[in-house]
Amino acid sequence: MAREFTPKVVTANALLEGDAVWLTENDTWTRNMHEAELITDEAHGDLRLLEAQARADEIAGPYLADAKSGENGPEPTHFREEFRTRGPSNYAHGKQVDLS
Repeated sequence: MAREFTPKVVTANALLEGDAVWLTENDTWTRNMHEAELITDEAHGDLRLLEAQARADEIAGPYLADAKSGENGPEPTHFREEFRTRGPSNYAHGKQVDLS
C-alpha cells in the first residue's frame, strides 16, 4: 500500500554560492523557506520537481522535502531541513579553527 502524500517544498542548493534555496510559487528561488511554495498534491509536486531539475544552470540537487504549514509559511519537519534553513556551514568552526 502506497504511503499517503505529505506536504512538500522543492529545495536545492544555489549553483554558485551553495546556499540552500527553495522554490516559490512565482518560480523564483528564495533563501527563506517560509517563502517557498507548500505543495499538497503529489502530481503537482512531481511536476514542480521536474521543472526545478530543468534549471541546472541555477541550482544543484533539487528534491522534494517534507514540510508543514506554519504561522509564517512552510516549516521543516525533519532536522536535516531545519539545519539547512540556518545557512551554509562551510566556515571554520570547532576543530576546523585549529587547522586554519
